[in-house]
Amino acid sequence: MSDIVIISGSPSDNSKTKKVLNYFGTFLEKEGFSISHISVRDVSKDVLFEGKYDSPEIQNIATLLQDAKGIIIGSPVYKGAYSGVLKTLIDVLPQDVLKQTPVLPLMTGGSPAHLMALDYALKPVLASLKAHNLKGIYLVDAQIDKQGEIPIIDEETLKRTEKQLYYFTKLVNNSIFN
Repeated sequence: MSDIVIISGSPSDNSKTKKVLNYFGTFLEKEGFSISHISVRDVSKDVLFEGKYDSPEIQNIATLLQDAKGIIIGSPVYKGAYSGVLKTLIDVLPQDVLKQTPVLPLMTGGSPAHLMALDYALKPVLASLKAHNLKGIYLVDAQIDKQGEIPIIDEETLKRTEKQLYYFTKLVNNSIFN
């Protein structure tokens, strides 16, 4: 069992979203948490396309999520929302898979104009899975360097992000949710 499960909703293997999520995993491992990563890219296409909610693959993902103390889920913004493949994965998961689990949502986008996708697209669908949503983090592509060890290049944004991660760890450690 992992303390924290990190889900990448990016269909690209080399995305800025994935780079930031990997950094979050490294950050949280240094804080003493065990981490598992799930990428929509790793889920069988036929399972997603055919909506095989009862497949062993989806059941394994659901169990991993239900056993986690916390979840981080990230997606790039596409057409004002999260990725379609992430929606497809969410659609085949059990309705209460994130019940009372602290969830830190992350979205990355090309401009600040897409900031509201976090509040109006991703967070409501997580709430429908009974997640305990945190404020969330939105990063503009210009704030991310895919080549850097720490991908968030703006110091103020990095401090704000780390503050959210520390708050997330407090909730993960809070016995109310475990």
